[in-house]
Amino acid sequence: MVRIVSLTTQAPAQQKRFANEKPELQGCFSSQTEKCLERQPHPTPDSGLSAPKGRLASLDAFRGFTIALMILVNSPGDTKAVYAPLSHADWNGWTFADTVFPSFLFIVGVSLVFSFAKQEEKGKPNSAFVVRLLRRTLILFALGLFLNVFPTFYLSTIRIPGVLQRIALCYFFASLIVLKADLRGCILWLIGLLASYWLMMRFIPVPGIGAGVLEPGKNFAAWVDSLFLSGHMWSYYNGTWDPEGIVSTIPAIATTLFGVLTGQWLSSSLPERRKVAGMVCAGLVLLIAGYILDRWLPINKSIWTSTFSIFMAGMALVCLAFFHWSIDVADFSRWAKPFIILGLNPIAVYVLSEVFDTTLRILNLPMVLAQNIDCQSYVFNSLCSPIAKSETASLLYALLTLLFMFLIAWIMWRKRLFITI
Repeated sequence: MVRIVSLTTQAPAQQKRFANEKPELQGCFSSQTEKCLERQPHPTPDSGLSAPKGRLASLDAFRGFTIALMILVNSPGDTKAVYAPLSHADWNGWTFADTVFPSFLFIVGVSLVFSFAKQEEKGKPNSAFVVRLLRRTLILFALGLFLNVFPTFYLSTIRIPGVLQRIALCYFFASLIVLKADLRGCILWLIGLLASYWLMMRFIPVPGIGAGVLEPGKNFAAWVDSLFLSGHMWSYYNGTWDPEGIVSTIPAIATTLFGVLTGQWLSSSLPERRKVAGMVCAGLVLLIAGYILDRWLPINKSIWTSTFSIFMAGMALVCLAFFHWSIDVADFSRWAKPFIILGLNPIAVYVLSEVFDTTLRILNLPMVLAQNIDCQSYVFNSLCSPIAKSETASLLYALLTLLFMFLIAWIMWRKRLFITI
């Protein structure tokens, strides 16, 4: 079930110990050992962040930064007038917008390590962990289905895949791998997932098309989706394939495992500066590897190619290294406070932003304005279009949406309300 945790009535010392059991919703609580708790950096008391001892504020900030970008990308004032970096690549290649989703999955993987370590420290059996894992997976998947069917609730044509659905599946399978495999096993799983997906996309023939075709709707992943998800895929592509389909979830799980390996690196006893240096070096290696391998398997978010997973893991590593160094190591965290606040309730903020944006776009105002116009267009034309043109006005509307969502997250943070699953 979904729980709303309130810390407003607790003593000040207790208020700082936030619940962190849900890795992608609540962040990372580093409780592998008491020594690890004392070693992890955290904001000073006067920073105003009220971060719990042992919590990686940098991970909260990176998560919040990712959610902020997700809102900017998903909520333009005019979908036909968007700056190129905030639009997804049409097919091969990548843009700034394409870094958002893999970064979030990467963060899920990092958080998994600390969440599982906390369960081990409490001495809870693996069976209890699996029960919570199943519950959280089902709730996340159900939330994704709700967003897909809202506001029409036409179940006969509901889109089954989606963003939250992919997060749920990646969280589930990555958790099972972490539960059963050691470090070497995680690495082998990661390599196996990327290699197997590459081989499937290149060498398994699609009926009537052949093998190795990576065009929209004509590749192996799209063919599998058409077999099992016909009539329940994203209408944007005429229902012929889905960017969050079945087979392309395989390399997305690998993206999450990249985060798992990073989480194990961060939970080690190495000096913090060495951790940062290691993350930067590993990130650069992955970026270069993805760029080179792009010649044989193009970087492509829509089918989440193995090169996309590698390249974006490198990007996420470098970004997290920056957040970790500036916030946890250098103790320069004031600039990141808005992102940390967003990062404490990420799924709640994301779901609310999607419901809010969809509601505005379908709610008409004919009786009030004597014209048939939806609320979103009215707000955009009234507030944004008069003071800016095309892409700038569209971005301004997205920023207003982000500001509204931040206000909600700030109120929840001030009242110490954190939604967990």
